[in-house]
Amino acid sequence: MAFGKAIELFPVNGTADSLITAELSNWNGKTIKIPRTEVADCKRDDIQGVGVYFLICREDDGTDSVYIGEAENIQERLMQHLRDYQSGKEKYYWNTAVMFVERDLNKALIRYLENRLVEIARDCGRYAVLTKNTYRNTVLKESQIASMEEFIENIRVLINSLGYWVLMPAPKASDNTVYLFCKGANASAKGFVSTGGFTVLKDSTISAHTVPSMETAGAGYYRLRDTLIRDGVIVDGVFARDYEFSAPSAASAVVLGHTSNGQKDWKTAQGVSLKDL
Repeated sequence: MAFGKAIELFPVNGTADSLITAELSNWNGKTIKIPRTEVADCKRDDIQGVGVYFLICREDDGTDSVYIGEAENIQERLMQHLRDYQSGKEKYYWNTAVMFVERDLNKALIRYLENRLVEIARDCGRYAVLTKNTYRNTVLKESQIASMEEFIENIRVLINSLGYWVLMPAPKASDNTVYLFCKGANASAKGFVSTGGFTVLKDSTISAHTVPSMETAGAGYYRLRDTLIRDGVIVDGVFARDYEFSAPSAASAVVLGHTSNGQKDWKTAQGVSLKDL
């Protein structure tokens, strides 16, 4: 049985677009969300703590990406990211950092957390994960692993509550789910309306080609399709896992290879369009 959790959100400077702290009841950890523009001048001791962090990015094609890292002094590490971007060593541009610190963490523990968080984020598939390498063979005691897995569950609750669904698995269908289908030239997809938009199910197939006009009129969907292929969500024209799109039209455009009105192109097995449901 799942129980509710009490979360305390505190906008430190009185506005939602500035530094925010978040804490769970009965947990020693702390979450700090800070804009890129405030990192250098922040004088707080807690952002210099030991922990893990997420750098939230929005790519040019409109897709979300994230860098997940660990550090013994997170502010110092964030400053290194800023210097690397300025010198051209780092190509991605992040707007927000979300960090998780706790006084009992050490180097071995944060290496374990970083590796697990990267694994989970990749499995969820909502954000492109920019982290290249992690320490996969960190040796911990059984009790430490249990404690860190609980820490990860708290991270999941808090980062989702802040609006970043990095660790949120794709939605699952229920007994009452109405399935919809989208079909075109060599394309046949199955999905359903979900909390965040529209979920296309594993084993759905996409059109082998895109029409030339998609690169202009539907450029965002064209880039999204390429991103999903690059990230392994779509392999050899087939969805390798369930994937939630932000809207039905985004899902049908990727499937069909041309701009699409998802309200009309997604239909039940009886031929009723999503618009008419």
